[in-house]
Amino acid sequence: MNNRPFLNKKIDHFFQNCLPAICLLIFLGSSLYSHAQYDYLIKNARILDGTGNPWYKATIAIKNDRIAAIGDLTAATATQIIDAADNYISPGFIDPHSHAASGLIAEDRSPAHPLLAQGVTTVIINPDGRSPMDLPQQKKDLLEFGLGINAIPLMGHGSVRQAVLGMEDRLATFAEMEEMKALVRRGMQAGAYGISTGPFYSPGSFSNTAELVELSKVVAEYGGVYTSHIRDESNYTVGLVAAVDEVIEIARQAKLPAVVTHIKALGPPVWGYSEAVIQRIERARTAGLEIYADQYPYIASATGLGAALLPRWAQGGGRDSLLARFNNSNILPKLKQDMQKNLARRGGAARIQFRYFSADSSVEGKNLQEMADKWNLTPIDAAIDMLKKSNVGIVSFNMQESDVHNFMQQPWTMTCSDGSFPKWGAGVPHPRAFGTFPRKIHHYVIEKGIVDLSAAIRSMTSLPAQVFKIKDRGIIRIGAIADLVIFDLAKIKDKATFTEPYQLAEGIQFVFVNGKVAILKGKPTNILSGQVLLK
Repeated sequence: MNNRPFLNKKIDHFFQNCLPAICLLIFLGSSLYSHAQYDYLIKNARILDGTGNPWYKATIAIKNDRIAAIGDLTAATATQIIDAADNYISPGFIDPHSHAASGLIAEDRSPAHPLLAQGVTTVIINPDGRSPMDLPQQKKDLLEFGLGINAIPLMGHGSVRQAVLGMEDRLATFAEMEEMKALVRRGMQAGAYGISTGPFYSPGSFSNTAELVELSKVVAEYGGVYTSHIRDESNYTVGLVAAVDEVIEIARQAKLPAVVTHIKALGPPVWGYSEAVIQRIERARTAGLEIYADQYPYIASATGLGAALLPRWAQGGGRDSLLARFNNSNILPKLKQDMQKNLARRGGAARIQFRYFSADSSVEGKNLQEMADKWNLTPIDAAIDMLKKSNVGIVSFNMQESDVHNFMQQPWTMTCSDGSFPKWGAGVPHPRAFGTFPRKIHHYVIEKGIVDLSAAIRSMTSLPAQVFKIKDRGIIRIGAIADLVIFDLAKIKDKATFTEPYQLAEGIQFVFVNGKVAILKGKPTNILSGQVLLK
């Protein structure tokens, strides 16, 4: 039987009736695909892309953890549309020098509300030469209760040195150097972005430049960065300018980028030295070295009372040796004399305010001169009595505004907090932990005009991402991670003060961390989308 006429009729029916319908479905499907479904559309925002360019207007689309599109997206759809209402949007702020790690590990602080309220989405942790020896364990600890922001680890030279040499005031032997190099290599292989050093502090102060160079060469093998609380920010030992020269020399010999961290001219003996430091760094950069700095926007620093006043020779051997020196009548006069010189470098006892003192919390928030008068002691004797009892944290009012301005205006200066993350109400911490980034925008951009807004945002975003080679962050572009901040320029402001630091910053409207909303209309969502980022 011949079925060809029947088949021909079926084929004709398919082409006349079914095929057009199929083509229509294909067309509709492709049309729907071309108007992609996003998770978020952010409209009516002034985009500061982080590069230092002026703002422009466009819509930003977010899909998963990425910026999926930027431009005229009028035909696009999204699960949620955010009207930025003509406010500014920038990359999430990156803090290149943060002591927040221990706080973020705590369950009650892991959501990182004080940091998110500043627009911070990433912190670089383990500064000043201090870090755990086991970075994988630190990552595990940070993620135990979830993270509100991203954390990037450094390997700490002081901790490495202490693990090998203890608190001994001497140079390392060849074998000890090899052991320290192995520890640094292990840290870099575990994902550290670089090495932090603190040759101002013991035991880092017991090292020489050659030791720092050799360890930095290991870091350079992995594309890491050298950061340093420099050997002297005043005229304690080698002097401010020579300490900056040491950082430059380490960068030159080890062939890696280097950061003079929380750059400052500390105390009356070096006020005005910012110009000399800037000349040194500019000369090094002209010669082809990658030298940078970071800075917090305050005229007061924070450290320990011992670090501020004790000569380093008195700290050799650790706390037991220090206490023995306090009780040695032959050594004490020389120790007091050196402490008096260091107090003068800090501008005197009235410029030292106590952050914490576990032996007597009533002194917190008061200054050394007040307590010395109350106890009928000299400031040095009062300081020694306190140091005998426990560690003492201080805020030191030791900078002048002109130096702060000079450093802030340099294109190689990042914004940092140097902030810890204390439990709410624990002591009287430096307000930088709660206000750094809004303060720079409100006080130094809007009120004083020291830098313009685009430059300030660059110092908080693309510059630290460039320095530390943080991939796909610190910039607004298609394909970048959706760490974003929307802020109201008329309202952004730090509220924390030196006497009442526990006040959240204002003006941050929305914060995205890895594509998730962490701050919604100024309120935390408690969504823990932060990650530990390893190199």
